[in-house]
Amino acid sequence: MTTYFDSVKKSFADVPVTDAGVDTVAFLEACEGLVGLFDLLGSTAFAAVTSDMNGNIKKVRTRYEANKATSDTLEHLVAAEKAEKKNTATEGLMWLLRGLNFTAIALQRSQADAAEELNVSFNKSYDGTLKKYHNFVVKGVFSVRIILYSSNHLAMKACPYRKDFYAKLGSPPERVQEEFEKWLTALDKILKRLNAFYEKGAYGTSI
Repeated sequence: MTTYFDSVKKSFADVPVTDAGVDTVAFLEACEGLVGLFDLLGSTAFAAVTSDMNGNIKKVRTRYEANKATSDTLEHLVAAEKAEKKNTATEGLMWLLRGLNFTAIALQRSQADAAEELNVSFNKSYDGTLKKYHNFVVKGVFSVRIILYSSNHLAMKACPYRKDFYAKLGSPPERVQEEFEKWLTALDKILKRLNAFYEKGAYGTSI
């Protein structure tokens, strides 16, 4: 039997991370795999999340395709865009990271507590991540995303039962758990690295 993680083009565990940064192409492929994970959770409940993530993936990829020589890693991509006094991909990546952080924390909660249902995991994660950006007035494109994520928050009750979601991840259960842990651990490391990068100077803020 196979697991969901066998079906994705790239796992976060396979994204190269070097002193130069996080490989751009591999990271975007892994993000596309994560978006596919939401189909297992229920496309209706998480339509806002997937739409937002796909839009931000597209912004980063567009920058990469237009400037491959200076976009081999996410850090190089952001630095090059900043030097040009542009920020489309930088903002897109920041919001993509916030969406990933929201997802990662929810799934980490689920992995840590088999008795906690997904709607609880995602609501608790929302409260500790994205919700804080809804407490002040934002500008331009950010306001659109906040509306989307607010809508998503209201739809959390549409989450499937935890047991049903894990069943959809494939079998045997032991291998699902092993691949899930590797995937989540790698995603967490990438998020921490890029969060530190943004705090240091890319944007002067945390994800």
